[in-house]
This record gives sequence, structure tokens and C-alpha cells, in this order.
Amino acid sequence: MKNEKGFTLVEMLVVLLVISILLLITIPNIASHNNSIKEKGCEGLKDMIQGQVLAYEMEHNETPTMQDLIDKEYVQESASTCPNGDAVTIENGVVK
Repeated sequence: MKNEKGFTLVEMLVVLLVISILLLITIPNIASHNNSIKEKGCEGLKDMIQGQVLAYEMEHNETPTMQDLIDKEYVQESASTCPNGDAVTIENGVVK
């Protein structure tokens, strides 16, 4: 037989075993951080809307409601809900 180059079955099985172990380690870690990621996304959304509230107040000299921001196209309608499902509200110029 000629000296053919390629991977043996044992080498392929070892590679599959290593990949499987890495997947078993990483998938639970990603799943456990899902709520944390959603909370940080909500905080970022609220900070962005707070900036739009300030811009609206400077231009119109009044405190907006969430609907005012949507109607005047300061934010999109989808911004009224956080990634975790909580509604975003504005009370006395503060986003909650």
C-alpha cells in the first residue's frame, strides 16, 4: 500500500470527544447568564430612552410621555418593552 495521508478513525473520534466536552461545558454557562443579559439590555434601553426624554424636554419645554416619544419618532414603538418583557414607563421625566 502507498503511504496515504489522512486521519484515522481513532483521531476523528478523539476530536469529536474534545468538541463534545467543550459543548457540555459552555452551553450551561450561556443558559445560566441569559437572565443577566436581558436585565443589562433593559438597563441600556432605559438609559437610551432617558436621553431621548432629555432631548424632547429641551426641544418642547415639557416632560413627555412614552407615547409622545413614539409619536414624535424619538423612539420606536418596540422600545416601550424591555427584552425581559417589562414595560418601560416615564414618571416625572424619569424612565422606569
